[in-house]
Amino acid sequence: MLQTSQSWLRPDRYKGNAPMTSRLSQSAFLAEQLRRAFAGNAWHGPALLELLEDVDAETAAAKPIPTVHSIWELVLHIAAWDDAAVRRLAGNKCQPSGTANFPLVPRPSESAWRKAVAHARRTHDRLVRVVASLPDSRLRDRVPGKKYDFAFMLQGVAQHELYHAGQIAILKKATQAA
Repeated sequence: MLQTSQSWLRPDRYKGNAPMTSRLSQSAFLAEQLRRAFAGNAWHGPALLELLEDVDAETAAAKPIPTVHSIWELVLHIAAWDDAAVRRLAGNKCQPSGTANFPLVPRPSESAWRKAVAHARRTHDRLVRVVASLPDSRLRDRVPGKKYDFAFMLQGVAQHELYHAGQIAILKKATQAA
């Protein structure tokens, strides 16, 4: 079981061993990959929520590398793209840009940081639920306004979350070293 110092982050609903992937539909498999990238039990190492367990508001807002987004900015960005995927799955064109792509960080406080993480978690949970309920045939449908299908998009969403999780891991180390 994942041990967490901050109860508001504990992903209790995400316990369990790896499923037998041969028994899952394609949609269920993609939903599981998205869940693991975000919440835990990922093959590669710590998932996003696991990396955020010991991050406080000061660390989240820090810019140890001035030209790089903060942990807080990355968490809001991940939530924006999870929401974009949900909107696209609902049949809407969605291409976040500007502050829709990287929402502005509010004045840093512990409560604002907890709210940002909770928002990211709710948005991600909604995406996982939508994906898990898709018929496999829907994965071959084209994303509105794009030249690729939903299966490609959803694999990209998981890759996107893992990419930014790696950045967050490095930012945590850079903040501790500063």
